[in-house]
Amino acid sequence: MANKGPSYGMSRQVQDKIDSKYDPDLEQILVEWINRQCGSSVGKPEPGKLGFQAWLKDGCVLSELINSLHAGDKPVKKIQSSSMAFKQMEQISQFLNAAEQYGVTKTDMFQTVDLWEGKDLAAVQRTLSALGSLAVTKDEGTYNGDPNWFFKKAQENKRDFSDDQLKAGKNVIGLQMGSNKGASQEGMSYGRPRQIL
Repeated sequence: MANKGPSYGMSRQVQDKIDSKYDPDLEQILVEWINRQCGSSVGKPEPGKLGFQAWLKDGCVLSELINSLHAGDKPVKKIQSSSMAFKQMEQISQFLNAAEQYGVTKTDMFQTVDLWEGKDLAAVQRTLSALGSLAVTKDEGTYNGDPNWFFKKAQENKRDFSDDQLKAGKNVIGLQMGSNKGASQEGMSYGRPRQIL
């Protein structure tokens, strides 16, 4: 963690809660997928959260991953490993822009500091899972891995109804509206009848 001491009190509780969302099983799936997708040239990280962060921290592995999901023109033109912090963060930023263009929603994206400073590696896992789900859903032939690792996103299922079908549907009372069968007050009694003296 860059130039930051340990946190205490409420900050520590918040960081512990964020850290508890990290999934070691998902880490193994993501590492296996990235290795199949990019090839053995990206290597494998040390097991655990810190190894996972160190492996992805310079942004080169992430850039290789997003480029491998494109058959033609590659979104990240220049992948260059550097020990300078701003270059590494720029490489991560290029990956995030390319992932957004690929279709990953902003709510599924992590911030650069989440990875670089190790603030929220669970968010990094969520972004990579969303990217894997999109690759499985798009089915462009660029996905290398087990399709069961990621869920397939729902796709539009457009239906065209004829005018006759639409008119017939207007006569049906939906179950959410209740039922009109047996709609009378016969047999209903509330309390004792009125006593007249």
